[in-house]
Amino acid sequence: MSTYKAPLTDMRFVLFDVLGAEAQFQRLGYADATRDVLDAVLEEGARFNETVLAPLNAVGDQIGCKHDKATGAVTTPPGFKQAYDQFVDGGWSGLTAETQFGGQGMPHAAGVPLKEMIDAANLAWGNFPLLSHGATEALLHHGEEWQQEVFLKPLVEGRWTGTMCLTEPHCGTDLGLLKTKAEPQADGSYSISGTKIFITAGEHDLTDNIIHLVLARLPDAPAGSKGISLFIVPKVKVARDGSVGEANAVRCGSLEHKMGIHGSATCVMNFDGAQGYLIGQPNKGLMAMFTMMNTARLAVGLQGLGLSDRALQNALRYSRDRLQMRSLSGPKFPELPADPIIVHPDVRRMLLTCKALVEGGRAMGYDAALLVDIAHASPDEAERAQADALIGFMTPIVKACLTEWGVECTYHALQCFGGHGYIAEHGMEQLARDARITTLYEGTTGIQALDLLGRKVMQLQGAGLQAMLAKIEAFCAQNENNAAVAEFVAPLRKAAGEWLQLTMSVGKRAAADADEVGAASYDYLFYSGYVCLAYWWARSVAAAEASGQSQAFKDGKRETARFYFARLLPRTQAHKAAIDSGTAPLMALAAEGFDA
Repeated sequence: MSTYKAPLTDMRFVLFDVLGAEAQFQRLGYADATRDVLDAVLEEGARFNETVLAPLNAVGDQIGCKHDKATGAVTTPPGFKQAYDQFVDGGWSGLTAETQFGGQGMPHAAGVPLKEMIDAANLAWGNFPLLSHGATEALLHHGEEWQQEVFLKPLVEGRWTGTMCLTEPHCGTDLGLLKTKAEPQADGSYSISGTKIFITAGEHDLTDNIIHLVLARLPDAPAGSKGISLFIVPKVKVARDGSVGEANAVRCGSLEHKMGIHGSATCVMNFDGAQGYLIGQPNKGLMAMFTMMNTARLAVGLQGLGLSDRALQNALRYSRDRLQMRSLSGPKFPELPADPIIVHPDVRRMLLTCKALVEGGRAMGYDAALLVDIAHASPDEAERAQADALIGFMTPIVKACLTEWGVECTYHALQCFGGHGYIAEHGMEQLARDARITTLYEGTTGIQALDLLGRKVMQLQGAGLQAMLAKIEAFCAQNENNAAVAEFVAPLRKAAGEWLQLTMSVGKRAAADADEVGAASYDYLFYSGYVCLAYWWARSVAAAEASGQSQAFKDGKRETARFYFARLLPRTQAHKAAIDSGTAPLMALAAEGFDA
């Protein structure tokens, strides 16, 4: 059975030593976000996740959610509702929400460690409150005053949960093809009819009401994505004065049978003339939904991070205990019948790969959250604009890389167990299965890659890229004579320069061949991710040396950074070679040639 211990030491290191979060929070006006308060949040969050959520992880996987075909009701696994009640009673649902709607008003970055803990402890359970945050953001930015007053408070309190209803059986990612209809009613509401699929937490028994945010078309809507509007559709009808009425015409048609996250309800939702309210402007629903989607994409990146960390913890424990063979360079534990497998180079390769991706990924993911706070609360307009550009640029990198690395890390960790990892007893195969979905929902890796290269770099003329390159160069310039990180500065600067040249080369070829962006996007995304991680590892070593951490901690950071620069950063060269090959290797084969 896999266990989980919140990595509080490294979480604190990233927040306070690498990012200087306490000073940043005070500068941004979050007066209550002091070190004492943040430490208390971390400690109590760890207790809740280690003792309440983590023990339910295997239960959720083994029993899963149950769907009653006669009523459409969904029952969550044993213990899930009790855990949710504790989550709400502890005030966790409103940790980073606005105080005017019942939240605690903490900065977004203060909630990120809690989110990582939840995802590591019990990813399936964590999906139930996940989209409530996104729904809150959408209502906050696009809702009318009465909608905010009626729907935000119960969402923030956790009495209700939210969903995001986008795709349909026939359209997948191409939302311009959706068919769900919205008919105006005399009372100002709308009648919503259609079927949505892959709806996370679309139906459950944790709360009395579920607030669905649904994309649909008005009768006079133009074709394609320009004709999509967004609607609030509650499970139980809610009037404009906040009074709750009868059941709405919303029903779960079935639960998807999935590879992993069995404890999470992934629903087919049928809307049969359900009462809904327009949110935002007509035919501008996709823009409003993206407010929710961008928040969710960063959150899913943290899911990959959390699963990676739990997998690493268990693989490390097993590798220290499991005795097998002797070290190739001679016995390291001669008093034992064999050496623990952690002495073997290939096991160390897997463990160090996970450690490098987890700890570097934590710095990258937490920084993205801090950028959200800066973009929202900085008193400097130019700083807000730059942070916003960086968030847009980093979101697809954080989402895609942390989830793809999550798949890699959970498989490496499973491999450390040998055949024992493949059976259910140790819980490693569940982590590998659960991790796989993270690369798919909230936009597949390919979609993130197109968003990064096609939109954030090409269409927006690389504003976010320039900001990231400026950060890297500023760090290199400041640390050229810093003996603690001097060995990392030159390769980091070289990689950043190559990144810029590679971008310009792709842009030049794309001007002559429209397929060039699609052909290069996947490899460009990972090239970008590995360079960003090199920056975060260099920064982590510098921060560790300047901190009050133990010498063992500092040595661990330095040696892991050396491993990263020697063994993982060179992956960029394979991605560069693939990008430089252009479109021909991908597009030359005729469709019928795949059958030859």
